[in-house]
Amino acid sequence: MQDLTNEEDRLFEMAVAFLEGIGPVLARNLISYCGTAKAIFSCKKRHLEKIPGIGPERASAIVRSNALQMAEKEMLFISKNNIKSLFLSDKAYPRRLKQCDDAPVVIYYKGQAELNPGRLIAVVGTRHITTYGRDIIMSFIEELKAYEVTIVSGLAYGVDITAHKESLRLGIPTIGVTAHGLDRIYPAAHRSVAEKMMHDGGLLTEYPSGTNPDRDNFPARNRIVAGMTDATVVIESAVRGGALITAEFANDYNREVFAFPGRTGDTYSKGCNALIRNNKAVLIESAAHLAEAMNWNLDTASRSLTIQMDLFADLTPIQEKVSYCLRGTGWKHLDTIALECHEAVSLVSAALLELEFKGLVGTGPGKMFRILTEK
Repeated sequence: MQDLTNEEDRLFEMAVAFLEGIGPVLARNLISYCGTAKAIFSCKKRHLEKIPGIGPERASAIVRSNALQMAEKEMLFISKNNIKSLFLSDKAYPRRLKQCDDAPVVIYYKGQAELNPGRLIAVVGTRHITTYGRDIIMSFIEELKAYEVTIVSGLAYGVDITAHKESLRLGIPTIGVTAHGLDRIYPAAHRSVAEKMMHDGGLLTEYPSGTNPDRDNFPARNRIVAGMTDATVVIESAVRGGALITAEFANDYNREVFAFPGRTGDTYSKGCNALIRNNKAVLIESAAHLAEAMNWNLDTASRSLTIQMDLFADLTPIQEKVSYCLRGTGWKHLDTIALECHEAVSLVSAALLELEFKGLVGTGPGKMFRILTEK
């Protein structure tokens, strides 16, 4: 079921994503200035063109757009195929992804796995997985089971599909983020795994039905993998590849990045070694290393973390951003929080005050703050 019961509202929200030439950032801008998704489509051209980033050309395109008709068609498709559409303001929308400035305004999801569990980890790497990489994944994911994580990857050949398969084998929820609509599976060879994931995990995309797995869609897909998770783990990678793009997004989003090292002469270890050498990833050799870096404890179950996260469900966007910045880090100074959130100190200070009133944040001497719900 949708978070919003009003189908008309959902239609307009989905239609925003169909506006040609309007990406996620401009879409957020439109909604912010117009108030609601519905208001965008009744706004006069002269008003639209005054919105930063829109201008006369885009304003004309919005007024002439057939986005509502396309959204109506997509609503029929997702209803028929038991697919959820999630808008940015929906509680079920991935909370971590919502903090990213370029998060899609609408995503489509089919599956049973929670999108906002206590612990979400991206496992990525080369399509040309080696025996070394396969052995790492098998031991790493088996060790991760004790920490009650959800594994996210991209359903691609190599590291991605191996991570999904191992997660399914071990009963770990696993979510695949696709670079196409959910009316198809790419690569087709992974259909059987994808079907199992829809029952024991999930498939997620920002693309409506009819969207092909075009080359440009894959880097965009990678930003979602990085943005919806707490950390990205690179298993194997050459000096160039999608896994390194995902790691770059994760670093840009101030998320943790980890990499397994390899022999200096191995082609598919060079990317991981470079990430570690350039201080863009933390070297790990086991799930225990990851857990230590993430401040995870085996006696702190993911279920309790999920309950704690529910306390943050009704926050404003900046309050969510600030609370996420504080999670799992202990005490942080006000200036550090503002820097990591890319927000003005005055705005962050006001958000922290509200969080303190809600009993979610504690204040210490010298403008230090921490989350109170974490043990």
